[in-house]
Amino acid sequence: MTQNIAVLAGDGIGPEIVNEAIKVLNVLKQEGLSIDLHEGLVGGAAYDETGSPLPEATLALAKQADAILLGAVGGYKWESLDISVRPEKGLLGLRSALNLFANLRPAILYPQLADASTLKPDVVAGLDLMIVRELTGGIYFGQPRGIRTLDDGEQQGFNTLIYRESEIERIGRVAFEIARKRGSRVCSVDKANVLECTELWRNVMTRIAADYPDVELTHMYVDNAAMQLVRAPKQFDVMVTTNMFGDILSDCASMLTGSIGMLPSASLDANRKGMYEPIHGSAPDIAGENKANPLATILSAAMMLRYTLGEADRADRIEQAVSRVLDQGLRTADIFSEGMTLVSTSEMGDAVVAAL
Repeated sequence: MTQNIAVLAGDGIGPEIVNEAIKVLNVLKQEGLSIDLHEGLVGGAAYDETGSPLPEATLALAKQADAILLGAVGGYKWESLDISVRPEKGLLGLRSALNLFANLRPAILYPQLADASTLKPDVVAGLDLMIVRELTGGIYFGQPRGIRTLDDGEQQGFNTLIYRESEIERIGRVAFEIARKRGSRVCSVDKANVLECTELWRNVMTRIAADYPDVELTHMYVDNAAMQLVRAPKQFDVMVTTNMFGDILSDCASMLTGSIGMLPSASLDANRKGMYEPIHGSAPDIAGENKANPLATILSAAMMLRYTLGEADRADRIEQAVSRVLDQGLRTADIFSEGMTLVSTSEMGDAVVAAL
């Protein structure tokens, strides 16, 4: 049965890095992988064309697809737009409309890149952790929100941090199930000492842990978690946390691996339909210069094969091909070090294709 993939390249370096992932998928198609790719507009590119960062045609395409491969959204040229039509609203709209509540962000240090990390090799060598981020609730979606003028004429910005018990439970169960297939340890990150919303978060995590007696649950305040990620990151197996905390901690974890350009992500619904994207942004400063690292996007395509398309063996092959390319000493600028070979975006993609 042919599975349909919505390809949303987006803005900035998005089209460049997605193009390299498509090269890899096309190799697998030639070998028998039954997928069809369908392109759509999202983000700033969609706004320029249609006046909306998430056109109805794109949303319909995404809903009909079995999986979505996304590049990046946003950039300087759209920062002056009203917040309701900024490129990021297209991304948030997809997550909400498709109910992609579970964001999986692995942070794995390839041994070839130990020197690219800003931390000492002995601190990060062998790093392999998974951050499970709740993606459709919390302060990014909570109402009421806005900017208002007070009686004295001063402006005030306000947002609402809100979670229902059911939202916490479903993301918690995703984390526990993943931990069962890894090191059987979950660290739930909150700020329960000052935020009632995350006090509830901690209570729910503690309750559902009883259903997973084979998994160890610990709790950690988010400020301590940020410090511990830098001090001793290998203490973690699976971290589960709120939308905003997960956004921040996963970017912190990315630098443990040498570059944010190396980290893929998956955003899944209850049936494991997903949207797959690198965790980095659109990098408008290097857009169109053939400099960006496409490996996070290529690895996102591997996650798509593993989690949604049921093609774990082919996902393994892509990941092994990336490792072989790194063994060859090929590096884009973000992971380059002395003695390595500097390559462009397209050259890195071609090298992964050759390794396949």
